[in-house]
Amino acid sequence: MVTVSVESTEGLERRMKVEVPADRIEGEVDKRLQDMGRRAKIKGFRPGKAPLKVVRQQYGAQVREDVVTEVIRDSWIEAITEQKLRPVGTPRIESHSAPKGEPLSFTAVFEVFPEIELKGHEGIEVEQPVAEIGEKEVDEMIEKLRAQRSHWHAVERAAADGDRITIDFKGTIDGEEFRGGAGNEVPVVLGEGRMLPDFEAGLKGLAPGEERTVEVGFPEDYGSADVAGKKAEFKVTCRKVEENHLPVVDELFAQSFGIEAGGVEKLRQDVEQNMRDEMAGRVRDIVKRQLLDKLVAANEFEVPGALIEQEIEALRRDMARRMNPNAEPGQAELPPREPFEGPARFRVALGLLIGEIVRSNEIRVDPAKVDERLKEIGENYGDPEAVARVYRANRELMSQVETAVLEEQVVDWLLQRAKVSDKPVSFNQLMNQEEGA
Repeated sequence: MVTVSVESTEGLERRMKVEVPADRIEGEVDKRLQDMGRRAKIKGFRPGKAPLKVVRQQYGAQVREDVVTEVIRDSWIEAITEQKLRPVGTPRIESHSAPKGEPLSFTAVFEVFPEIELKGHEGIEVEQPVAEIGEKEVDEMIEKLRAQRSHWHAVERAAADGDRITIDFKGTIDGEEFRGGAGNEVPVVLGEGRMLPDFEAGLKGLAPGEERTVEVGFPEDYGSADVAGKKAEFKVTCRKVEENHLPVVDELFAQSFGIEAGGVEKLRQDVEQNMRDEMAGRVRDIVKRQLLDKLVAANEFEVPGALIEQEIEALRRDMARRMNPNAEPGQAELPPREPFEGPARFRVALGLLIGEIVRSNEIRVDPAKVDERLKEIGENYGDPEAVARVYRANRELMSQVETAVLEEQVVDWLLQRAKVSDKPVSFNQLMNQEEGA
């Protein structure tokens, strides 16, 4: 009979001591050696005819090691089941001993999931942004679409704000050229503020073919220490000046967005519908963030350190991939861990709370919502059915989708119990505000 004792050490950590009777070990070792003896090819004996003593001499140590490893694993599972413990991950085996003929004893150290008594989920107060979309908002969006489809026309005049000027330049400090101080056929849009103020100001009024010397003072905190705080002279040659032309909002413009019939009116209808869809998604995100933030704030409990560490590493790897998208997997340098500790703790706590809501309220993944999510993903790639087949054939991808859907179902569950008040805002305010603000 396996004997088990469990000691609470610090926080969620547990130290479990397990003792397994010797006959369980010895019996399994003998069984395996006998089975091996029937198959083993040992020099000097016909196959399967070697005496058990010889088989034990040759294979006994390895077989015993394998048996001990497996018994530790199996008895650990038996022990946590008997003790009704929910361990986080795999245990750390601090010590084990199994002298021949004596019981196997080992000590396992591990964290357990916290016992969560859900609170604060009834009547969470959230502000729901409410915005109107009228002719004015649609007009503004159409103007943004025009700007996206704008094009440049060369002009024979002096450059002004809003124009794009293409230049060659060469800079010197005290008569000496410096690194990064020269360029050919460099486009600059006047008024965007992408260049140093002195440099951009000196380009205004340049006409195609004109040359000019521009004096520039580099700020004291400029990124390059070689030129910071110094004055430079740039010899600039204007190659061309272009002005920005916005397309006319007509039937051709509408066709450029895939509208075959209905012209500008259909375009406006589609734009308004897209705006409403985006607004609905944005409102959902903002309300969701408030709900989840307040749920976590209302439930203070100890979070398993192992899960926090896993989440920190996942966040660091994700950031490394974003910062170095072309790096080989595992080769990108990871950012420091400290900035991720808070977000990781929050995400783990939230995940545990969501899990508790799911368990205690027997919430199950809605297959219809999974189908809907797969369709949304597929539409981004232009072939929903093909994408859905790829996802359904991949258990990991499907698990990600199901987890996301389940989280949204929990948000709906919380919303049904929340106190929601409307907060009038403009469309632009809504689309530009931070989630949960």
